[in-house]
Amino acid sequence: MIGQEYTDEDGEIATKMARRAIEEYIDIKLIVKNSYGGKFVEKRGVFTTLTDSSGELRGCIGFPEPVYPLGEAVIKSAISAAVNDPRFSPITKEEMDNIIVEVSLLSTPNVVAVKNRKDLPSKIEIGKNGLIAERDSYSGLLLPQVAVDEKMDQKSFLNAVCWKAGMEPDCWKDSDTAISTFSAEIFYEVEPRGPIFRKVLVAEKK
Repeated sequence: MIGQEYTDEDGEIATKMARRAIEEYIDIKLIVKNSYGGKFVEKRGVFTTLTDSSGELRGCIGFPEPVYPLGEAVIKSAISAAVNDPRFSPITKEEMDNIIVEVSLLSTPNVVAVKNRKDLPSKIEIGKNGLIAERDSYSGLLLPQVAVDEKMDQKSFLNAVCWKAGMEPDCWKDSDTAISTFSAEIFYEVEPRGPIFRKVLVAEKK
């Protein structure tokens, strides 16, 4: 069981904040301000994921490192996921009636240290770890839920994050490639503007 730093109330606040940030920005170009204290003024990593009600990805952007206070990071990532993800056209005001908001509150990434790169997969926990691959100017990140949703094992997850970084899929075998792991507490709307729940990731047993 992953330790929980955030309460369900924290997750509900963050998810509602993300939706409000998107809707206010799309509607009147207003960037809302964080009005919460406590954890919401501590610097944390955050990703906002947007899907339509059929489950198709519509935007996903965030900050792996704790560079902004949590509230500000939620607002910035939410707006960017809605209008700045280069893979998609900007989300419109009308589309928000069909958009499900998911917020992932991240732990600080840590580089995985192994003497033999062949041992790297054994250090990855599917259902717990997200991955970051970095080498020179290349960088890619996959959230923990990706491995579970796509039914990946450790090696395929490592291959996927290398590909996401724009490198060869087996780049994790190269000692010049830094592989970092992080965990995430994930909160999501069950339907557009609906109740908000904590997502529990359960990996399939191989």
